[in-house]
This record gives sequence, structure tokens and C-alpha cells, in this order.
Amino acid sequence: MVDIAQNLFSTRRGSILVGAAAAVLAAIILFAYLHAYRNSLNSSRTPASVLVAKNLIQKGTPGDIIGSTSQYQVASLPKGQLQTAALTDPASLTGLVATKDIYPGQQLTSADFAFAAPNSLQSKITGDQRAINLSTDAEHGLIGLIGPGDRVDIFGGFNLAGAGGNQAVIKLLFPNVLVLRAPLAGGSGILTLRAPMRQAAQIMYAADNGKLWFVLRPASGATTVNPGIVNAQTLLSAKPVH
Repeated sequence: MVDIAQNLFSTRRGSILVGAAAAVLAAIILFAYLHAYRNSLNSSRTPASVLVAKNLIQKGTPGDIIGSTSQYQVASLPKGQLQTAALTDPASLTGLVATKDIYPGQQLTSADFAFAAPNSLQSKITGDQRAINLSTDAEHGLIGLIGPGDRVDIFGGFNLAGAGGNQAVIKLLFPNVLVLRAPLAGGSGILTLRAPMRQAAQIMYAADNGKLWFVLRPASGATTVNPGIVNAQTLLSAKPVH
């Protein structure tokens, strides 16, 4: 009987030890879970920067234009509120184009954009800006000497009919125009320029009814001085410029 009692006591003690060990292990697991959960909550509350649309960004809008025209703002939100693949760096918009309409207050995400075609003209114009092609030659258009990103002053030469006959005049028409594309050296070619819509119409008229000269501006520090209308009388009466 004594042996049986001892065996029962040993078995019971072993069960108690196993139960205690299991309880300790469960407590450790619970503590680790709670610790990780608390850290996760703290992390989700940590502020993070994200790009948010300031206005309606229409489908097809280039990311470069979104950035250069400040159509987004940088907002600070808890990490837990950031959408999947949310854009946090304005530089990430470069080379992209919107694939859907993005509404004011909406976070910008990589799912809203796709890579734009290289050298796409759409990435160079916005608002009332238009791209316009003009045919020119090496003499008048500086073919081979200007390239994309250069800025030019456009002069127009016209023959004005008067009582005394036709009179040739030249006038500065459009200063500081951006060149989007330019042909390589070797004769005539097509210049692609950027201009506001109203100015684009004026350039079309001038190209159809006169002769255009394209004068390269300095890359930096350029100033514009309007010489007025130049004809035989103003040219002969003008003082020499030193």
C-alpha cells in the first residue's frame, strides 16, 4: 500500500510540474504575442509621409507635370493608414503617367501609374500649352545648332503692302520659346516648339504668311530686349551698338 501511495504521489507531482511548465510556456507565448502586438500598434501609429492629390489629376497626366505644377502635397499620416504601394518620394513620379483619374485628397500609389513612353511630348506640355511643328532650314532655324531644352527667340520677316510698294520688315514676335525637338545637322527639318494655344495660332499665321528666324538664347541669365520693328528706315537711322 505504501508503494502504491508513493507512486500515486510521484505521478501527481509529475503532472503538477508538467502543468506548471505548460502554464509558464503559455505565459511566455502570451507575453511575446502581446509585446509584438503592442509594437505593431505603435509602429502603425508612427507618422509617415505620403503624396496626396491636391486637385483632380486626369488620366494620362505625366508624373513630371504633376511634380512641376505641384498637383500633389506631402501629407503626414500614421503608417497604418498608408495604402499599399503609396508613393512617398516626389522623385518617384519621374517618367510615369497616370493610368486613371486621381481625385483630390486621394493618396498617390504605384498602381495609379505606368511608365511613359521615352521622350513623350505629353510629358512636356500641360494646361493651355501645345506642341507645334514648324518647317525651317539650316540658316533660319539653326539646324544642328539647337536641340531639345534650348530656348529661342522667334523673329518674323514680312513684306507689307503700302502706297509706295511693298516694304520689308522684321519684328521680334515670340521671345523665350522652348524647343521640344530639333532635327540633326544636314539641311532643312522640323522644329517642335512649346507654346500657349493663343501663341501657337499666331505662330501658325506668321509661318504661313512670312519667314521666321529662330535665334538661340543663352542657357542662363538671358534677357529680352525688344528691338521694335526693323525696316530700312529704322535700320539706317539706328545708332551703332557697341
